[in-house]
Amino acid sequence: MARWCYRHRLLVLLLWVVALIGAGVGASAGGTAYANVFSLPDTDSKSAFDLMEKAFPKAAGDTDTVVWKVDGGSVRDASVRARIEPALEKIGRMPGVGAVSSPYAGARGATQISADGTIAYAQLTFTERANEVPKQLVQDVVDTARAAERGGLRVELGGQAINRIQGPPTGLSELVGLAAAALVLFLAFGSLFAMLLPIAVAVFGVGIGLFSTQLISHVTDVPDIAPLLASLIGLGVGIDYALFIVTRHRRGLLRGLEPEESAAVALNTSGRAVLFAGGTVCIALAGMLVTNLRFLDGVVIGTSLTVVLSVLAAVTLLPALLGFLGPRVLSRRQRRRLAAEGPARQERASSLAARWSATVQRRPAWIAALALVVMVLLALPVLSLRLGATDQGNDDASTTTRRAYDLLAEGFGPGFNGPLQVVSADGDTTALVKDIAGTRGVARVVPLPPAHGVTVIQVVPTTSPQSEQTDRLIDTLRDEVIPGAGTRAHVGGVTAVSKDFASVTGDRLPYFVVTIVGLGFLLLLVAFRSLLVPLTAAVMNLVAAAASFGVLVAIYQWGWGLELLGLGKEGPIQAFLPVIMLSLLFGLSMDYQVFLVSRMHEEWVHTRDNARAVRVGLAETSRVINSAALIMVCVFLAFVLSGNQGAAMAGVGLAAAVALDAFVLRTALVPAAMHLFGRANWWLPAWLERRLPHLAVEPAEEPEEAHVPRPGPASVVHGFIRTEEGEPVHGASVTLLSKGGRQLDRVTSLADGSYIVAVPGPGTYLLAATASPHGSRAHHVVVADGPLAHDVELTEEEVDAVKQPSPPRP
Repeated sequence: MARWCYRHRLLVLLLWVVALIGAGVGASAGGTAYANVFSLPDTDSKSAFDLMEKAFPKAAGDTDTVVWKVDGGSVRDASVRARIEPALEKIGRMPGVGAVSSPYAGARGATQISADGTIAYAQLTFTERANEVPKQLVQDVVDTARAAERGGLRVELGGQAINRIQGPPTGLSELVGLAAAALVLFLAFGSLFAMLLPIAVAVFGVGIGLFSTQLISHVTDVPDIAPLLASLIGLGVGIDYALFIVTRHRRGLLRGLEPEESAAVALNTSGRAVLFAGGTVCIALAGMLVTNLRFLDGVVIGTSLTVVLSVLAAVTLLPALLGFLGPRVLSRRQRRRLAAEGPARQERASSLAARWSATVQRRPAWIAALALVVMVLLALPVLSLRLGATDQGNDDASTTTRRAYDLLAEGFGPGFNGPLQVVSADGDTTALVKDIAGTRGVARVVPLPPAHGVTVIQVVPTTSPQSEQTDRLIDTLRDEVIPGAGTRAHVGGVTAVSKDFASVTGDRLPYFVVTIVGLGFLLLLVAFRSLLVPLTAAVMNLVAAAASFGVLVAIYQWGWGLELLGLGKEGPIQAFLPVIMLSLLFGLSMDYQVFLVSRMHEEWVHTRDNARAVRVGLAETSRVINSAALIMVCVFLAFVLSGNQGAAMAGVGLAAAVALDAFVLRTALVPAAMHLFGRANWWLPAWLERRLPHLAVEPAEEPEEAHVPRPGPASVVHGFIRTEEGEPVHGASVTLLSKGGRQLDRVTSLADGSYIVAVPGPGTYLLAATASPHGSRAHHVVVADGPLAHDVELTEEEVDAVKQPSPPRP
């Protein structure tokens, strides 16, 4: 497939462009129909909601609020009414505004004025739902209301429609994330063209994914946070997956492969790993369905679709783009060096990565202990995790929605922004109303006239919707007050729904965690034929999750630096966030674990030397893993600018999770633990080995013709072991192994650095040489019908990869 896409690159590019434009036109014509459905089966709030729908059919339009306050006098003063009433009348005449309830209209309106007469509010109802109200109409409402302000008279507005226009421009967070990712890619590649490739892949994958999600919202319930989360994860994985493939392609070019051959090899190796990684992310996302939370169904659809399209773009569009660029995917410096010096015979890890890898090998216990202490300290705040829902009281203090929320709380009590609804169909509720009014924590009780045999009692708590005391009041009403009154009734309302949602999520979270951790264990067990490697990965995933939630609790629940950073006001952690974050963290950490351990496993198979396998694997993969993680962190943190509290919280949490996973766990704790475990890392019972299927996550990069030993006369490989300066290395250990990792011969170099090992017959073998402090070197050699002369150069503290077969020499 990679070759076909490479050779038909113009057709492939046109197909993707047509798909993007077509999806965009369809989404633009269809509009959006996002719906936040929090109803939960078999919960008290769902029963209340069903009765409410029967008595009072749900209004189609969104209801928002205009709030004003006077610094002196009363809102009833003629001078205040002379400014406010014309503004409300003008708003009421606007096309798209259905009704405006004024506090100056009769006895019922008088309840919209605070007891001290300094604060009042009016409710305005649009004819459409919040996400369908034209932004220009909302802006006209805001401008008209704010025009009534004067010295000593403040006017603020709150509601979902108002919230749409006070945030940053649509797409700002995505653009900032892309810009940050582009900078990291340019520093990593040193080439403008190479930098643009992952960006292009992400733009096509995420763009089509978002347009498709918008279209799907017309046929199923998709919450408005779904496209934000889809773009957040889609940009991250799309850029990262393309980064892995482009890195492998550039490596092939530097080895002298033709651009087409290099692209095919890159897709056959890293492309397979991308398919595996994308599949694990989608499986993890689908794991959210086991929670049976309807709100998450749309999130699963949107994010999974975007991930699938990002993977598809990486394995089809990317090779086509590589075909357009040819060798220009390398930097100018690399192209000049390739032309002057020819293909690189060696592929060396960076000196910094090699030094760090050697340090981990020398001091694994200290590094493991230090990394573990850091993770435990960061995880401690998770012990006070409280799930709930955020509202406009958590917005930044500079926003009009937050100021309107605070004014309503000041004038009518903290519980006014989240009233409870006690719904009963039993008829007489006089005793129930009296008992509720006498309950501690209740500020006001307002029974509404019965409709269709259903009575609704509005209950305003004395505490805010996010307060733990409000949660306890809901429990008291359900468990004591309602049963004590001898009436069948249910407690509903937004606050009660949020509490039930958090409770159900918390109850089902352990089953979800067991499901995705167990799935990860099985996948890694099959991939690496080891018990300890997947067990270590499972533990590390849990540690990373605990630490990232600890960071979230400290910032968003405890409020550390929240107002300073302009992230709003502290409150509970969004109830849906643990499930979403754990799904994404599982998929992303699997990417890094597979990328890291697959290289270690390859080295282990060839050398059966655990210390070398861990050292080489870490040295060669840490730079790419850290670059990929840095891109993820930049993309995720950019969503703080989205204006959506849920998306911002998810961005901060995922950025912390990825940073800790890549920079602490995969770079320090995992390799240190593997050094401590030694050969036990790769142990698997023989009976289990025979029963497990074989899964090649990323097959070795081999020439198309496999070099296998064939019957023939025995021969030798001989040569000299020298330093970079040409000095002979005495006492170097030289080992010859079969391609399967079986040791065939082992010798020690002489004083002049010479060595000679016996070869059973023609074929491809692995020759490994190591000597302290000169480092190690290993690569494949191809032996023909006669002796092969092969010299080895060792460099102090350098770790290199297993090399491609060296051409036979006479």
